[in-house]
Order: sequence, then structure tokens, then C-alpha cells
Amino acid sequence: MPIHVEVVTQEKKVFDEPEADMVLIPATEGHMGVLPHHAPVLTTLGFGELIIRKGNAEESFAVYGGVVDVRPDKVVVLADLAESSFELDMQAIEAARDRAAKMLEEGVPPELNREAAIALRRAELALRIKSKLQSRGAVLRIVDDRDE
Repeated sequence: MPIHVEVVTQEKKVFDEPEADMVLIPATEGHMGVLPHHAPVLTTLGFGELIIRKGNAEESFAVYGGVVDVRPDKVVVLADLAESSFELDMQAIEAARDRAAKMLEEGVPPELNREAAIALRRAELALRIKSKLQSRGAVLRIVDDRDE
């Protein structure tokens, strides 16, 4: 029996797969693997890579905080921010990382220091995920062909 997975942000539903085999969640207390029939869990989501597997295909997201509701037949990821690893723009990420690092080096007002540190952390996470995806070579994506 598969597990239904939804990834949602405040702006939109980012991903919906009704027949996933496994979900790997970067929870704040550590990484958590979820298979169908998992015990119900409500946990907080950390900064990290969320991976959804279906057969030989895999969908990966850079997630930045939020909440995860795990039920025996469904996982709902309510992310503060989620970006598909296939849509990450390396040039934009590197530029954002350089800007944030420069702000921290030059010093910023105390009220902006936390924002610059978070921006740097997000950029570094996105770079790690994108480079990991590229090093694995061709990865099959989960494609929703039900709408076609």
C-alpha cells in the first residue's frame, strides 16, 4: 500500500503524490524515514533535504522549517519554504550566498544579522542539495501523468 504525500507552503501546494513508497524527512530532532502504515507523528521540520521516493524515481526538496503531520496513509509537509531540487538555480543561489556572506563579513545592524545568517544557511543548503543531485547523475523524477 502506498502513502500519499503533500508538500505545501503558505503560497501553494508544491507537490502532491498519492502513491509514494517512502518519505525521508529532515525533522528538527534528526532525519526520519516514513513508510506506509507509519505510526501517527506530528513533528517540526528543520532546514534540510526532503526526499520522496516512488519506485526508482525520486523527488527532492530544499525545505526551510515548518511542521510535518505523519499518518498511516498520508504525510503532509507544511513547509515555511520549499524548493524542488530540480528547479534550484545555481547562479542565483551562489549570488545569494555571496551577498549574505559579504553582509556578515562587513557587519550589519543587529536586527539584520539574523536574516543574513538565515539567508546564508538557505543558500548553502540549496547548493549542497543541487550538487548532490548533479553528482548522482541522471535521477528519475516522479512525474504525475494522471493529468495528461
